[in-house]
Amino acid sequence: MKISDQLREKIEERIATGALLPGSALDEASLAQLYGVSRTPVREALIQLAAEGLIEMRPRHGAVVTSISPTRLLEMFEVMGELEALCGRLAARRMTDSERLELVAAHEGCKKALSERDTDAYFYCNERFHTAIYTGSHNRFLNDQAAQLQRRLRPYRRLQLRVRNRMDTSFEEHEAIVRCITAGDAEAATEALRKHVLVQGERFGDLLASMATLPSSAEA
Repeated sequence: MKISDQLREKIEERIATGALLPGSALDEASLAQLYGVSRTPVREALIQLAAEGLIEMRPRHGAVVTSISPTRLLEMFEVMGELEALCGRLAARRMTDSERLELVAAHEGCKKALSERDTDAYFYCNERFHTAIYTGSHNRFLNDQAAQLQRRLRPYRRLQLRVRNRMDTSFEEHEAIVRCITAGDAEAATEALRKHVLVQGERFGDLLASMATLPSSAEA
């Protein structure tokens, strides 16, 4: 990873865990001092985060963490669910043998992370899992759109995994998705992906409850 990519990951993690709350200012000089780097990779990392929509670059005010309302967050997950459902439908029909092996390998990585109760490792394997499905759709425009929204929702998808039992449930849902795609069942894969990604009802309430605890956690 480039230094700027490493910094982006670190800042993104702080946003996801509430160490950097919505509206928080991100000063280049302070971040450079904190991470022991020059301001150039910090600037590059902030530009990446702005492109993902996680921060806003405001004239004369610098960078600040973006505030996303619960309604907006729900809308984004609804769209993500439909994009991934379409990816799953196409992947079930179009995936090559080598791409199926990559999907299974990512799934095995999730299994290992789950057994070790390592939410961070699971998060990265989970990203690899979903990326394999985007690639397997063999639709570059759809791949690009899904990946872009995934980056925007990245901190919240990471946060979800810290909700009690969510990692276990996520893995069970992955099991169903792998079965559907490897069997070439496009309709079942569509529904499995949609249910896996869509955040509604109790799951959305759990996510909001986790977000609500972030300010006190950050202050602590």
